[in-house]
Amino acid sequence: MTIAIDDITGLVLAGGRGSRMGGVDKGLQIHRGMPLAQHALLRLQPQVGRAMVNANRNLAAYASMGVPVWPDPIEDYAGPLAGWLAGLEHCATPYLVTVPCDTPGFPTDLVARLATALAAADAEIAMAATPEQGVMRRQPVFCLLRRALRESLVAYLHAGQRKVDRWTAQHRCVEVVFDDGAAFFNANTLAELQQLQPAPPQAPQR
Repeated sequence: MTIAIDDITGLVLAGGRGSRMGGVDKGLQIHRGMPLAQHALLRLQPQVGRAMVNANRNLAAYASMGVPVWPDPIEDYAGPLAGWLAGLEHCATPYLVTVPCDTPGFPTDLVARLATALAAADAEIAMAATPEQGVMRRQPVFCLLRRALRESLVAYLHAGQRKVDRWTAQHRCVEVVFDDGAAFFNANTLAELQQLQPAPPQAPQR
């Protein structure tokens, strides 16, 4: 069994508070001349049938990127799961894949590999993982999930729960290992965003 690209909707998660960036709207911070969220969107779109953005502020700015924009259906910035629920509620395909707005260099085969693993394992969720100092670390916001999980997620969130790993543990979840951990480098702070910028050209030596 394989999953057709047209059966997958991609969602860029840009709905956070940006608290570690001083409260700015992280997805709209400029990286190489373009908002971070637009980098993520352009990288995701070739990998999916359709795409959308989850954002809670500056909706018009995100809408100008040319895809539907959906805020969290739960108030008070309830975290990634609220963004997932926004995606699942507006997803017209059997599968939803999510990526964060702050990781502009994620793999171009991310969705294909998640889809292959989910289908092979007959799982409900496929999640990226990367080796970090000899330990495998999950990258939970890089996630492919079945639209049928929506009701489960609604119940979990309305019970006041917020932790991603506790919800995914309730379902058949497969990890997909990506060896290039650097591709998942995310800019949580302005200093980390600066690290993503190209180095200035070196002056020629005389």
